[in-house]
Amino acid sequence: MRLTLSAVSLLGFLLAAQASSDNHGHKDASCGSSKKIVKGKAFDRIIQVWLENTDFEAAHADPNLQALAKEGLTLSNYFGVTHPSEPNYVASVGGEYFGINNDNLFRVPRNVSTVVDLLEDKGMSWAEYQEDMPSTGFDGFEFRNPTTGANDYVRKHNPLIIFDSVASDPSRAANIKNFTLFEKDLAANQLPQWIFITPNMTNDGHDTNVTFAGTWSRGFLEPLLKNPHFNDHKTLVILTFDENEGGAHNRIFTILLGGAIPKEMIGQVDDSFYDHYSTIATVEANWDLHTLGRWDVGANVFDFVAEKTGDVTRTPENIDTIGLNVSYPGIFNTGHLAKQPVPNTKLVVNGRTVLPAIQKEWESQVECTGYFGQLVPPSALTPPPVPSGC
Repeated sequence: MRLTLSAVSLLGFLLAAQASSDNHGHKDASCGSSKKIVKGKAFDRIIQVWLENTDFEAAHADPNLQALAKEGLTLSNYFGVTHPSEPNYVASVGGEYFGINNDNLFRVPRNVSTVVDLLEDKGMSWAEYQEDMPSTGFDGFEFRNPTTGANDYVRKHNPLIIFDSVASDPSRAANIKNFTLFEKDLAANQLPQWIFITPNMTNDGHDTNVTFAGTWSRGFLEPLLKNPHFNDHKTLVILTFDENEGGAHNRIFTILLGGAIPKEMIGQVDDSFYDHYSTIATVEANWDLHTLGRWDVGANVFDFVAEKTGDVTRTPENIDTIGLNVSYPGIFNTGHLAKQPVPNTKLVVNGRTVLPAIQKEWESQVECTGYFGQLVPPSALTPPPVPSGC
C-alpha cells in the first residue's frame, strides 16, 4: 500500500449576501433521528475526530496515540493543506479553502456546496458534535468557560457552520450539536452515518499539548470501539490533526480505526499520499456519491477503500518536496484576493460525476475553472491555474 474576534471579513459577508444558492431544494435528512442506513462498499459510518497543531514526529511518539495506532491503520503520508487552522477545517468539508490565511470569522457564500449536499442527495444522515458549543446551531465566534475564561469552543474548528449553505438553513443547523448529544444519540442507537467531532481547545491539544490530546483521544475512542451501539454498523474512525506546527511539509499523524479496517491491516502502515481532501474523496467513493468538482476530485481515496471501489491510488513524483504551508489567493485572502473559484462541472472520476445542482449553478462559467483532477493540491508557491480571460 502505497480568540476573541480579531477581525471580520467584510468581503465574506458581502459575498454571502450576494450569492445565490446551489442548494435550494435539498433534502431534509432529519439526521440524528434517521434509522435508514445506506450501505457503503467499505464502511457504513464514518467519524472524523480532529486534534490540533502537532508535528508528525511528536504525535507518533505519544504513548497513547501509539496505543491507538496498534489498534488501527497508520497513514504515514497524510498532509494538511495549508496554515492556520480554519482553512484546513473548511477544506475538509468543502473541497476548497478559498484563500483563507487566518482564523477570522468567515461566511462561505451560500452558492458553495459541501459534503452535506452530497450526503443528502443520497438520503444519508449526518451531524457534527462540537465540545462546549453552547447551543445547537450556535453561529457565534467563540464560547469561553464561564468559570475559568478558558477558550473552550471556537467557530474556526467547526467546519460546516462556516458555510452559509448550512448555517442559514435551520434544518441543517439543527445537526450542529453539542458534544454531549453524541452520547445521547449513541445510547439511543441513532448516530448518523457521517460525523465530525471537535474536542474543546483543551482536549484537542491547542491550548495544552499532544500528551493531553493523546490522553483524551484514547480515553474517548477505546471504550467507543468496544461499545455494541457503536459497532452495530461497519464504522471507520479517522483520528487526525488539522495541521502541523509549521514544518516544511505539513505532514500530520493520522490513524484509521474501527470495524471497517480489514483485520490484516491492524497495526500496519499505509504510506500512500493523502490530504484532507482525501477524506471527502473516500466518502464519495465508498457510497458512490456525486462530487463537488473541486479538490476532492483528484485526491487519493484511502487505499483499503479504493481496493473495493476500483479507484486508483496515485503517487506524487516526489513526495518529499510537497509543502502545503501557505494559502494561495482567494476571496478571503487578506493579502492576495482572487475571484470565487468555479467548480469543474465536467469532471468525472471512476464514474462519479459532479452533483447536478452544482452543474446547474456553475456550468455556464466552467471555462474559468482551475480544477482538473490534480493529485497534489495547490499552495501559494503553486497557485491554482487561472485560464486566460478569467
